[in-house]
Amino acid sequence: MTAGNEDSAKKTVERGKYLAHHVTLCMDCHSHRDYTQFAGPPIEGTEGMGGEFFDMKNDIPGTVYVRNITPDTVNGIGKWTDEEIARAITKGISRNGDTLFPLMPYPHYNMLSKDDVYSIIAYMRTLKPNDNKVPERKLFIPISLAYPPLRSSSLENNVKPDVNDMVKYGEYVTNSAACMDCHTPMEKGQFVMPMYMAGGRNFDMGSFRVTTPNITPDSATGIGTWTEAMFLDKFKIYREAAAYKTNPGKLNSIMPWVMYANMEDFDIKAIYRYLRTLPAINHKVEKYPK
Repeated sequence: MTAGNEDSAKKTVERGKYLAHHVTLCMDCHSHRDYTQFAGPPIEGTEGMGGEFFDMKNDIPGTVYVRNITPDTVNGIGKWTDEEIARAITKGISRNGDTLFPLMPYPHYNMLSKDDVYSIIAYMRTLKPNDNKVPERKLFIPISLAYPPLRSSSLENNVKPDVNDMVKYGEYVTNSAACMDCHTPMEKGQFVMPMYMAGGRNFDMGSFRVTTPNITPDSATGIGTWTEAMFLDKFKIYREAAAYKTNPGKLNSIMPWVMYANMEDFDIKAIYRYLRTLPAINHKVEKYPK
């Protein structure tokens, strides 16, 4: 391997780490989060081990456990090929042909560029193997009823927009971060698309309940009065530990601020530019319901 190849391989892993920790947030769900601190930053040493669960309190028809995605060959994905991992990420089909519950946002990852998908895989290969054995899910419905439509039939068709088109690129980053899944309300397990990004999803985390905000450009109930600098600063504040190393009790957030905080400034600004193009929806949200 030449020095040039080593450099390109290193860049691929770095890109994958950036995405997995700060954009696609693989290390959000697949690690353990410490909700004794604001926004539940990931617990060091749990990266990729899985085991967290979501149930009916989170609009799941049953209980779904997050899988172990470390390179452990028994309980992780150490024996999976890159192509098998890519299929799971973008189509929700596991190595044994099982369909993943779309809590895993593969409908969004389905639109990632091939380079970004394989960068994430390259980074996942560098994780420390963890032998954590994750329980099997328990659903009340056939998984076929939950399988969503996918927009792309092949990674080869996916293109990451040119960064010079900040709105289009911002749409790509917003989709990669699956912002829609928390900021769009659901009814009977389906997203209410006329309320796209208008907030209102309620999360019961046991120690606190929180409702996601409206991030459409509505001036009264959304972020219509926010400047780009205000939007960026909302993220940047959590780059400092002092902003989140406290226990907020019932006034906590499920939003992984600490992970998104280290998204590149340009990417955050691109998200803002894209959100400004959405229809403004008047939808007042009570952040902490009684």
